[in-house]
Amino acid sequence: MKRVFVALFVFCAAAAQAQTVDEILAKYFENTGGQAKWEAVQGLKTTAKLNMQGMDLPLNIIQLKDGRQMTFAAFQGMQFYQEVFDGSTLWGTNQMTMKAEKSDAETTENFKANLAGDFISPFLNYKKKGYTVELLGKETMEGSEVFKIKLTKKPIKVDGKETENVEFYYFDAADYVPILSESELKSGPGKGTVLQNKMSDYQDVNGLMFPFSMTVSAKGQTGGQTINITAIEINPKVEASVFAFPTSGN
Repeated sequence: MKRVFVALFVFCAAAAQAQTVDEILAKYFENTGGQAKWEAVQGLKTTAKLNMQGMDLPLNIIQLKDGRQMTFAAFQGMQFYQEVFDGSTLWGTNQMTMKAEKSDAETTENFKANLAGDFISPFLNYKKKGYTVELLGKETMEGSEVFKIKLTKKPIKVDGKETENVEFYYFDAADYVPILSESELKSGPGKGTVLQNKMSDYQDVNGLMFPFSMTVSAKGQTGGQTINITAIEINPKVEASVFAFPTSGN
């Protein structure tokens, strides 16, 4: 009988935790405009500035609900494209040759695997996406209490091997918005590095709250790159041609 009570306690504790994390996420969407309004968003066009070594690099980012997206920057007469996806092909500008190059098969496959989760928020209808979330507890960050949530997305491939795809998010316990995310680089020169994305300066755009400042840096290091958003357009009209891979370079 004692084992039955122990098993029942463990089950109830797990259920309570799952309910708690869903309550946190529900509060997040409620405080930032309402889940129904977020679900109605079909696309975003973001105008921003990337601060690099004291210089502001103008950025334009387009993200559509069907997965098409692009990041474009123009600087000193040069044009840069990153993570451009037209629905099947993923490409960007090689900064050494300044030519447009398609991503390799594995990078493209990984991009497509988590495509649905990259738009708006990975927490929006996360169960339908096949994601799982877990509340790891409360912590103190810069003097404020935060909820730490573990997000497990669809696995990715690294050198042909299926690899766990996990991110950690820290939600402010007062207003229930994410203020920091962490993810580990799984490949490339920075493999093993934990990247942090600090989000702040939430502002209202047509009834929805967006962070207008984001700073990406390696965990434990100072500095980083800051993106300051100047404008967000919801449901912009976008020509399909802007996502197309150029036929003769950039």
